[in-house]
Amino acid sequence: MLNNGERFDCLMKENLKIIQNDEVFSFSTDALLLAHFTKVKNRDKVLDLCSGNGVIPLLLSAKGPQNIEAIEIQEQLVDMAERSIRFNDLEQRIHVYHMDLKQAHKHFKPSQYNVVTCNPPYFKVNQQHQHQKDAHKIARHEIMCTLEDCCFAARHLLKQGGRFLMVHRAERLMDVLSNMRQYQIEPKKLHFIYSKQGKVAQTIVVEGRKGGNQGLDIQTPFYIYNEDGTYTKEMREIYYG
Repeated sequence: MLNNGERFDCLMKENLKIIQNDEVFSFSTDALLLAHFTKVKNRDKVLDLCSGNGVIPLLLSAKGPQNIEAIEIQEQLVDMAERSIRFNDLEQRIHVYHMDLKQAHKHFKPSQYNVVTCNPPYFKVNQQHQHQKDAHKIARHEIMCTLEDCCFAARHLLKQGGRFLMVHRAERLMDVLSNMRQYQIEPKKLHFIYSKQGKVAQTIVVEGRKGGNQGLDIQTPFYIYNEDGTYTKEMREIYYG
């Protein structure tokens, strides 16, 4: 089941295991936060963009009986995701497409999904200090897709009134909000994520609604660590339930 350099990590709250490989891809806290803030109903049709090793579909699978689909461009990550899905006996519920999300509008009928999630590459191509490994570059830098590409795909995939949830760096807040609105996805909820109190926000999770009315709700600040460096109660609940 495991290839060289790979390991199983536990998604403790969900009682699932996921294949990770630091040389290729390992999910971060951002993925856990995105899944945490994504609310799904039993009859929702869900799709995850930039799915990596399938962590978001695995996390969301514990929230209900929904079928979940995902798109990932890197073949090695698709393979890792598919093996994790089989290991957890979720083949009947989760399907990963090996494809470029920029082609989603050619392969998927429009307006199919109630919920689309995305943990996109955060950094622009001209960003200094890019990762040296190609797999890391693709996952973290806008080489194969941009923020605009993600919003374009989400608009095509979502039903009218469907929800788009994205995690991103706080410094790119205006890029996220403007791109969502450009593609008729109105930002409705904004979560600021802080490492601890007294620090500036590092991460954001934004929820938009396709064709939604204007009006953005700023949610309660979310802190990852206490002053002593331990996880906050809220973060422990995400990890351990």
